[in-house]
Amino acid sequence: MLTIDLNADLGEHPGANLDEQIMPYISSCNIACGGHIGDETSVRQTVRLAIKQGVAIGAHPSYPDRSNFGRKIMLIQPHDLAESIKEQIGLVKRICGEEGTALHHVKPHGALYNQAASDTIISKLIFEVIKEVAPNVYWMGLANSKSEKIAKANKHPFIAEGFADRKYEPDGSLRSRSLDDAVLSPGQVMKQVEELAINHRVKSEDWIELHIQSICLHGDTKGAVTLAKEINQHLDSKGVQIASV
Repeated sequence: MLTIDLNADLGEHPGANLDEQIMPYISSCNIACGGHIGDETSVRQTVRLAIKQGVAIGAHPSYPDRSNFGRKIMLIQPHDLAESIKEQIGLVKRICGEEGTALHHVKPHGALYNQAASDTIISKLIFEVIKEVAPNVYWMGLANSKSEKIAKANKHPFIAEGFADRKYEPDGSLRSRSLDDAVLSPGQVMKQVEELAINHRVKSEDWIELHIQSICLHGDTKGAVTLAKEINQHLDSKGVQIASV
């Protein structure tokens, strides 16, 4: 049987029960940890939900830029960026330990994720931080990216990720959210997850070969709970088992 991880970015909507509703349909989650949003209370709450549902836990660090939700590249000294990422990962790792579980992976957020995908220097910085703070956890990042190349060059475990709800550019990067068609409709999502999970490809102008281990559903996509349920059921109907790496 084919197996794929289905992940979602959570801990981003304090006070809402969105995370609790999405959690039953995914196999891993990436928890906002103070850079773009989140604090000790929200991280602990999301960690506990993940433990209850048997969902693998990841830290979701970003540029320390709450005003832009971590979605713009921030002009910051490399040392300061590294320290911020260390602090963010450290928060989730510590809370996992206090709650009797272990941190499974690290997945950068927003602009930091996209920049690392194309920028060797940022990818190396993230790798060095992970190696220092949580050397035994997976690094999750965009398939066929600089991040994947840096991880493989250093023999670090990497989870190659594809996206359920985002349009791809011909070079394999994600279309900017500033463009109207960056986020797919529900019908397009079902087609894309099937192609990613079964046929190892995604459609841009032409087909792009992508060998992934995880598919991301954004928790802030409109109708995310329904979409998570439908993706889960659709993949199951195609004989694809959803499980963490």
